[in-house]
This record gives sequence, structure tokens and C-alpha cells, in this order.
Amino acid sequence: MHLMKITFTLFILFYASQAQAQSNNFTVKNIPLPEELAYYDNQFSGLYIQNNTLYLLSESRLQDAREAKIYSLSITDLNTKMADSNFMLPYKKIAIKNLDKLSNRMYELGNDYEGLEAIVIKGNEVYFTVETATPSPQCFLIKGTLLDSVIEMDLKVLIPLPKPNTKENKHIYNAGFEGMAIVNDELLAFFEYNNFADKNIVVSLTPTTYRDVFIKLPTIQKLPFRLTDITQTGKNTFTAINYFYKGDGEDEVYRVPKTDKANDKLIRDGFGYKSYTRLVKLTYKKNKFTWEPLWQLPFEYMSYNWEGIAAHNNGYFILNDKYTPARPYKSTLLYLQPIP
Repeated sequence: MHLMKITFTLFILFYASQAQAQSNNFTVKNIPLPEELAYYDNQFSGLYIQNNTLYLLSESRLQDAREAKIYSLSITDLNTKMADSNFMLPYKKIAIKNLDKLSNRMYELGNDYEGLEAIVIKGNEVYFTVETATPSPQCFLIKGTLLDSVIEMDLKVLIPLPKPNTKENKHIYNAGFEGMAIVNDELLAFFEYNNFADKNIVVSLTPTTYRDVFIKLPTIQKLPFRLTDITQTGKNTFTAINYFYKGDGEDEVYRVPKTDKANDKLIRDGFGYKSYTRLVKLTYKKNKFTWEPLWQLPFEYMSYNWEGIAAHNNGYFILNDKYTPARPYKSTLLYLQPIP
């Protein structure tokens, strides 16, 4: 009898998730990637679109002897692939030069490089955020120049991004600046954790100055879980990935109090914590970001670790790093197509 109750409960949970997924504003298109791009240890961490091209950012984990690189895909070719699954999707690999020299300088400043986490491109200027190990006091903003099949990093640009800390002056576990956007002359960098009890801050600076001077510090409405990437959708509107990983130990910092019933019910059921992913809409007004829920991912994709998002044609490309509910791990690219 007990087993029957469990089975029935699982059925109800699955049905509810599927019903929610079918009543949303998007259909999900899975875009099979070429073998080299689907390889899990690319550990993709960001997406960006410019000039009809989708750029895929690899974490470029130098400490694991991984190659520093990004990839690019033509939007035209992606549309063809979505219409014809037999189409061989062309891609370009773009090497990142001198990243090792910058990571060495970070180490000299007392920070351990862990990987590239966010990307924005303006013309041929490419900006990355760098995540460092949890004990490190700073993350960094760096800049390069895109020249066909290579990005030449500017060794003069190494801008520290101090990590927001708890009231006890502790660092948030495994957190960096996971999203970026350029709005007019502002380069905005979004921290992964925005659930501090007091003030949550977005770092803002002027990209043309390359100085370690923050022009202003907009606030962001308290947001539970993780913010793992962001994409601009309008003059002052953005969509972000809001992800929760069910892990124990130091990952527990991303849980919400059980008294926060509205958010707690999203990440917990009768069997314990569960991973969860949704999109949220951010609005930037009067030096403050506010948010509202936009869409919850379907059941089958809920537990992927989504780390990249790029708005396109009223929909979104989203990309995971490598982690999925099942093995073997792989990089998965989806297009969330709006329903008319």
C-alpha cells in the first residue's frame, strides 16, 4: 500500500509538471550539436548574439588543461537545423589568446582562476567575467578584441569585481558574476547570488574607461536561488535564468527558509529538495532592477544546469554547461519558440 501511495504521488507530480509545461507560451526545440560542441567538458557558461551569430562561451578551465575558446554558430544555419534534422550544422572555433597571462596576474593578486562565466560583445570588443575559487576575494572583468577566428585579450584590462559577502563577511559558495549586459554606456555585471537580507547590488561601470571605478551600484530586488545568465529583451528589460540545484553541503546557501512558502514549494516536495529552473523578467528603472516570474521549464529539462541564454525572435536559445539528470553528460542547446 505504501508503494502504491508513492507511485501515485509521483504520477501526480509528473502530471502537474507536464500540465504546467503545456500551458506556457513556448514550445521547446532541441537542437542537436556537432560532436565537438556537445562534448561535456566544454562546460559552456554563456551565450550571446551579435550580427546573426550565436556565440557559445566555454568556461575555458585552464587549471584543468582545457583550451581557452568560444564557438560561433550562424543563426541562419540554426534555423535550417531546426527545420531539417539531417542538416550538418557548421560552426567556428575561436581561440582566446593570452588568457593564461591574465589568470597568472589574478593569482598574484590572491585569486584562483576557475573559468569564464559571462560574455557580451560590442562591435569587435568582447568582455568576459572570470569566476574565482570561493575563498578568493575578487572576480574579474576582462576585455579582448575579436579578430575573425581569434580573440586577443587586452593585458591592460583586469578590473576586479569584489564579491558580495554575508554579514559575517563570508563568501557565497561557488558564486561569481554569471550575467552581463551593456545598456547605453553601462556595462552591468550580475552576481549569481541575490538573496541577501539587506541590499543586493548589480555592478555598473563604463566600459570605455577600463578603470576600477564603479560609476554606480544599482540594486536588484531580492531574488531566490541562482541567477546563471541574462539577456536583454528591450530598452530596459531583460530575461534571466533562475536556477536551483538540490545539492547538500555548501550548496544549501541557495535554499530559502521554509517560512518563504511561495519559493520553498518550488524546490521541495514530499521527498525532499529538487532542482528547479525558471525564466524571470527583469525591469531596470530608477537605478533598480525588479523581477517577475516569466516561465517554468518543462519537467524533462528542469534539472539541467542551464548557464546560457540569448534572446532571439521573441524566443530564447538556452544552453547547459554539462550537467543533466542522466549520464553521459553533454551540452544541450534548446530554442524556446514563442507560441503565437
